Amino acid sequence: MTGSPSLDVIAIGRSSVDLYGAQVGGRLEDMASFSKAVGGCPTNIAVGTARLGLRSGLVTRVGDEHMGRFVREQLIREGVDTAGVHIDPDRLTSLVLLGIRDEKRFPLIFYRDNCADSAIDTSDIDEGYIASAGAIVVTGTHFARQNTAAAQRLAMRHAKAHGRKVILDVDYRPNLWGLAGHGAGEERFIASDAVSAHLAPVLADCDVIVGTEEELMIAGGVEEPLAAIRAIRALAPRALIVCKRGPMGCVAFDAAIPDEIDAGIKGPGFPVEVYNVLGAGDAFMSGFLRGYLRGEPIETALAYANACGAFAVSRLLCSAEYPSWDELQHFLRHGPATRQVRHDKALNDLHWATTRDGRTREAAHPTSIMAFAIDHRMQLEAMADETGASRDRIRDLKVLAVEAAARVAGGRRGFGMLIDGTYGREALFRAADQPFWIGRPVELPGSRPLDIDGGGSLAAKLIEWPVDHCVKCLCFMHPDDPADLQARQERELLRLQDASRTVGRELLVEIIAGKHGPLADDTVARVIARLYAIGIRPDWWKLEGQPTAAAWAAVAGTIREHDPLCRGIMLLGLDAPLDVLGAQFRLAAACDIVRGFAVGRSIFGEPARAWLSATLSDGEVVDRMAERFRGLVDIWTGLRPDATTA
Repeated sequence: MTGSPSLDVIAIGRSSVDLYGAQVGGRLEDMASFSKAVGGCPTNIAVGTARLGLRSGLVTRVGDEHMGRFVREQLIREGVDTAGVHIDPDRLTSLVLLGIRDEKRFPLIFYRDNCADSAIDTSDIDEGYIASAGAIVVTGTHFARQNTAAAQRLAMRHAKAHGRKVILDVDYRPNLWGLAGHGAGEERFIASDAVSAHLAPVLADCDVIVGTEEELMIAGGVEEPLAAIRAIRALAPRALIVCKRGPMGCVAFDAAIPDEIDAGIKGPGFPVEVYNVLGAGDAFMSGFLRGYLRGEPIETALAYANACGAFAVSRLLCSAEYPSWDELQHFLRHGPATRQVRHDKALNDLHWATTRDGRTREAAHPTSIMAFAIDHRMQLEAMADETGASRDRIRDLKVLAVEAAARVAGGRRGFGMLIDGTYGREALFRAADQPFWIGRPVELPGSRPLDIDGGGSLAAKLIEWPVDHCVKCLCFMHPDDPADLQARQERELLRLQDASRTVGRELLVEIIAGKHGPLADDTVARVIARLYAIGIRPDWWKLEGQPTAAAWAAVAGTIREHDPLCRGIMLLGLDAPLDVLGAQFRLAAACDIVRGFAVGRSIFGEPARAWLSATLSDGEVVDRMAERFRGLVDIWTGLRPDATTA
C-alpha cells in the first residue's frame, strides 16, 4: 500500500444536471417548471458521502459552459474534491429531465449523446489521484462505452496496485446500454447476455458489489436473484455482495451464499412513504460507504445505507435532498415523526440548517457580515418629498450606495447589503457583481400588524429571486402586545417562513421591540423564545442594540437553546449617531452570537438628504457614504479582527 490516503473515496463516471419537474403527478410532457440539481450516480455518491463526513472526490468531465460551472461550483460547495473533474472544451454537460407521475412511474430522459461525461477516457485517470483515496467507486453504466470502460479499468488497476478498495455500483440503465429508446429512461431491467458478459470480467476485481435484485441479475447473468448472487460469487469469491431490496431493506453476503436470500447479513428497512425512487440507490451507497469505509460492522453500514435510501425516496431531488451526518443520526436515534418524511419538521429543520451552505455561492453564507442597509423605502420617499426631489432619484441613490459599499469592501468577503426591489432593482444588479451577502425586505414598510408588501403569493415572488438572496422581514413586536396583534403577526411570520423554505431562500427576521414598550433585559429574549415555540427558525436574527450585557446573554442563551445551528445576529442601527453606535457595537461584540451589523440611515441619512437637495454631487455622496460605512467597519473589525476575509 502506498501511504495513507488523503481521501476516503473517489467516484468515477456520470455527471449531469438534473432538471426535476415540479408538478408532481403530471406527465413529463406537461411540466411547466423544473428544479435544478447535480446528478449522475457517481456524482450523487460523491455529494452524499461528503454530507456524511467522508472525504470524497470525483472523476468526470463537464462542459466549458454554464451547466458545467454549476456542477463544479456545487461540488465545491458540498465539500467534494474536484481535482478529477475535468473541463471538456468540445462537449456540453449532460442533462437529465425527470418527473414523478405516481409512486411507481418516474419518467426521465437522458441527454447524453456526445456529452462531456460520456467522453471520459484513460487520459482522465491519474494514478496519483486514484492512489490518494482509500477506495474508488466504479459504475456499471460507464462500462457500456469502450472509452469509459477503459478509463474505469485503468482506475481499478491503479487502485489495486496501491492496495485500495474497488467498489462496483452496478447502476444498470438499459437505455444507456442501447437496449431501450430515449423515452425509456425509467426502465430498470432488460435481460441481456451481452451486458452480463461485459460485466463478468469486472466482478473478479471488485471488493464490494452493490445492486438491486435486478441489477445483480444482469451482473450475474441469471434471472433469479439468489441464483444471480451465486453466479457473482463464483466470479468474485472474496467480494462483499450487497443486495438492495427496497422496502424490505437489504442483505449482504461476505462468504458462501446460503440457501435463502434472507439468510445473509441483514440491514433494517424503514417504512416510509415513497415519493420518488430516483437517486435512492446512490443515497444507499453513500450511507453504506460511510459505515464500510470507517470500519463499522456490516450491519451498521447497512443501517446507514437503508436510512439514507429512505430519505431519498421520501423527497423530490437526488443529491440535494440527501441527509447530512447530523440528520442521519437524528433519524436513526428517533425515527421519523411520520412516514411522510418530507413533512417531518424536526428533520426538515435539521436538513436545512446542515446543508444550506451547499445551496448558494460562498458569499451567501459568511460567518460574519458587515452590511450597508439601504432597503428603506418609506423613509427615503419622505426625504425625497421634503427636499422636492423626484422619487425616481431614489433608484440612483441606491446604485451609488452599492458603489460606496464596494469601495469599502474592496473585494473582501464578509460584507453585505440590504436592498429592496421597489427602488433597488438596478442596485441589486450592481451588487451581484460583488462578493456581497444580499438581503431583501418583504414587509410592507412600517406595518404593524405585519403585512407583506405587494400582496399576492409571496412564494411566487420569491421564486424570481436569485438563490443567494436572503429574505428579510422587519416585525415590530413586543412580548406585551395584545393577543390578537401577536397572533396576526405570528401567522404572517409562519407564512413567510413556509414560503422561504419552499423556494430555498434563507430567512432573516428583524425584531424591533423598543418602539412599542420598555426594553428590559429579558424583552427581546422573550419575543425570540415565543417565535421559536411556534416553529419560527430563521437563519438570521436582526436586533436592536440591547441595554446591557445581561440582555445580550439572555438573547444568546435563548437562541442556543432552541437553534444552536442559527447563523447568528446582526445588529441594526435605528438611525443612531455614530458615537452611539460605537458604544452599542462594543456591547454587542462581547456576545459571540452577534455576527456583525446591518446599518442604514446612520450611514446614508445626512449624505442622501444633501444629494437629494442637489448640494452634493454623485461622487461626493459616494465619498460621504463610504466614509461613514468605513468608520463602522473599522469599529467592528477593531472589536472582531476576523470579520473579513480576502
